[in-house]
Amino acid sequence: MCGIIGYVGSRNACEVIVRALERLEYRGYDSAGIAVVNEKLEVSKVVGRVEKLKSRKFEGTIGVGHTRWSTHGKPSIENAHPHVSCDGKIAVVHNGIIENYLELKEELKTHSFKSETDTEVIAHLIEENYSGNLKEAVLKAIKKLVGAYALCVVHESKPDEIIAVRSGSPLALGIGVGENFVASDVSAFIEHTKKTVYLNERELAVVKKNGVELFDSEGKKKQLAIVEVNWDLEQAQKSGFKHFMLKEIFEQPRTVEETSKIKINAELKADKIFITACGTASYAGLVGKYVIERLARVPTEWVLASEFRYSNPIVGRKDLLVVISQSGETADTLAALRLAKEKGARTLAIVNVVDSTIAREADDVVYTRAGLEIGVASTKAFTSQLVALYKIAEKMSGKKMDLSGIPKAIEKILAKDKEITEIARKYFKVYNFLFLGRDVNYPIALEGALKMKEISYIHAEGYAAGEMKHGPIALVTDEVPTVAIAVNDEVKTKIISNIQEIKARNGKIIAIATEGDTEIKKHANEVIYVPKTDALLTPLLTVIPLQLLAYHTAELRECDIDKPRNLAKSVTVE
Repeated sequence: MCGIIGYVGSRNACEVIVRALERLEYRGYDSAGIAVVNEKLEVSKVVGRVEKLKSRKFEGTIGVGHTRWSTHGKPSIENAHPHVSCDGKIAVVHNGIIENYLELKEELKTHSFKSETDTEVIAHLIEENYSGNLKEAVLKAIKKLVGAYALCVVHESKPDEIIAVRSGSPLALGIGVGENFVASDVSAFIEHTKKTVYLNERELAVVKKNGVELFDSEGKKKQLAIVEVNWDLEQAQKSGFKHFMLKEIFEQPRTVEETSKIKINAELKADKIFITACGTASYAGLVGKYVIERLARVPTEWVLASEFRYSNPIVGRKDLLVVISQSGETADTLAALRLAKEKGARTLAIVNVVDSTIAREADDVVYTRAGLEIGVASTKAFTSQLVALYKIAEKMSGKKMDLSGIPKAIEKILAKDKEITEIARKYFKVYNFLFLGRDVNYPIALEGALKMKEISYIHAEGYAAGEMKHGPIALVTDEVPTVAIAVNDEVKTKIISNIQEIKARNGKIIAIATEGDTEIKKHANEVIYVPKTDALLTPLLTVIPLQLLAYHTAELRECDIDKPRNLAKSVTVE
């Protein structure tokens, strides 16, 4: 979850690292720190945002930095990274979780520990094994680590060397001219170089100013595989929008259109399909279940990735597992993929990041074309995942879904931005929301509730509308508004009945309805219309007003929309 960066070159390392950390804050922002080698190792740490580091002025052309999402230990100066060895000469930044850190602390009881973190044991373990060769000390140290880690390590006696190593957490190298970088992802160094090396499992890199060497976990040298990323710094800017999330919502006509151009070349024949993912991507997967079963008539099971490997799933050689992840690094989703492969199933990944770990390990991969998504709350990645699932269903069934009108339809919804803002203004002070949907729009109700929770901090729950009478209707009052997705489809009359049940109990209704439906105004306090389309495609439209409603509610509540509390963009630890 955390963001790490390493730099070695000719420029001021402190300035390069702090700038990179600002672009990595979506991975965590509880605390931040830097370590720079300038004859001696100099370290500075802060609680809170990276901007607090801007006043720190260190000389030196090599260093590492970290922005933290807390796992072990609360946000504090002591728990912030980098962590240093007892002699103050070794600094370590870490993304991941060391599961056996308590056992290691017991082994290292002669060392002085200053934090509550699991990471600090790594610094002391490297110090214990150091005898002049930093690479060898790191190789010996990682043999004792159980868990996930991406590490950058510097030593004050090695002013031209960063050791980078990964296992279970992502790490990339940026290959420059007279300078090189290490980071959790390429956004940290994209303004300097597009040439990238993605480290594979248990690979170690020795990164110097004028070159990089790659090794396996036994110290055997390997060839570098350099790729060039296909986006630039401009795509990481807000382009006049107040927040990245709003920019990314408005990019959806283009990203949906681009993703609809993809070709599905994967082997899709299977007796049964499993779809697994986490968070927003899981709700895209649930829509995929409905669509694949409806069109291709292949039994499809939807399972949360965080539950998949603990459920002892009945999956085998005749089955296909579809995993969905924006980052391609989601820890639970990656674990599900590996388990399915062990059991002999074929695997297909839907990911947004080229050459990510999930993309590399799956048998087949479908790349969405969402481009860089920075806002923690996923929007354009979600609709791109939906399009990819529709394309897969098309390929499996031989039935064509007409996606050509969807981008223009989304543009029409986005034109209602001010109208949706006014609706948000009426309800932004409430403490609870309900979201209802049926059939393919049930997952959209779940996603709408998640968006509201994530960025506005309002308690929100999504339900299959037919379940209201089985308990949730007890929550309905005139202070608990309900967002009901009531588009023209075969279950519309059913959801109208649910709306009437809520109205009878003085509940307020915000309806998402199909253009031309004037009848809905008799039942709803507010109506947001979406263009008419094939009923199976409506999730691509109904989710847009829910994204905007959550965004404007959060803005009116003065929430930190792009960096909501306690959340990080890429969940790379369990």
